[in-house]
Amino acid sequence: MQTRVAIIGIIVENPGSVSRLNEILHEYGEYIIGRMGIPYREKGINIISIAIDAPQDVISSLAGKVGRLDGVQAKTAYSTILSDGENR
Repeated sequence: MQTRVAIIGIIVENPGSVSRLNEILHEYGEYIIGRMGIPYREKGINIISIAIDAPQDVISSLAGKVGRLDGVQAKTAYSTILSDGENR
């Protein structure tokens, strides 16, 4: 199965969505390489970046679920390099 590396940038403006966001990220934990979260208290938002190595459909599914949460935006940047998935 071919995989690719991607970064999902997430902005959380609704604190009520954080619990569900964490549940979704946990569901995809086997694909997540790393996660960095920055609370921007002055603006009342959270900024999260997710590094992921997964098949294209898994990345799209994760980003779609996250982006459908109330008060949450997600954008994805993809690597152009495809791999066989064995180095995850």
